[in-house]
Amino acid sequence: MDLLRRKSVTDLQNEALTDHSLKRALGALNLTLLGIGAIIGTGIFVLTGTVAAVNAGPAVVLSFILAGIASIFAALCYSEFASLVPMAGSAYTYGYAT
Repeated sequence: MDLLRRKSVTDLQNEALTDHSLKRALGALNLTLLGIGAIIGTGIFVLTGTVAAVNAGPAVVLSFILAGIASIFAALCYSEFASLVPMAGSAYTYGYAT
């Protein structure tokens, strides 16, 4: 088993044409809301106010801004991966393609 095995994008696309490929069932709105839910999570609504009131000062706003910018960059990276490897899959497929 080769841990550093890679495939070209054309090989991945040829494999996707067979019957075992994933079906594209999510639309743009579904993917956007799923991404926002994965990035934000529910902990932001539960613990943020309590921890900020006890342990932090006004700089907590700056930390939210920086975290938002980092999340935007991560989303842009995933959109670039999706345009380079135009097939169903996720981070595994993006990491597997050369």
